Amino acid sequence: MAYYSSRLDFFCHLCGTTLIVPSREYAQCPLCKSLRDIQDIRDKEISYTITAEEIRRELGMEIIEEQKVQLSKVNKKCEKCGHDEANFYTRQMRSADEGQTTFYTCTRCGHQSQEN
Repeated sequence: MAYYSSRLDFFCHLCGTTLIVPSREYAQCPLCKSLRDIQDIRDKEISYTITAEEIRRELGMEIIEEQKVQLSKVNKKCEKCGHDEANFYTRQMRSADEGQTTFYTCTRCGHQSQEN
């Protein structure tokens, strides 16, 4: 319980808002303007972890399930097995004034290659 109560030191005791430190003498609640002696929170540290899902929820963004992408097929000879068909997709890997990189995957053996 000591860990939990020490985390509360960074929040206003009246309204729960995160305190700001506008001076070396006190911390202040930006909402209700209550003051707190800086000695109460000096040399204390807080850390937390936030996930992408929590950010989306906070922003009201809809969580979209990842969909499988239908890759395009092209007639390209595989360097490894000699098969004449490969799936491909392109990505902009370098600066915008340079061409895209094309990534190929052989439909028979799964060998991957790329062209700049």
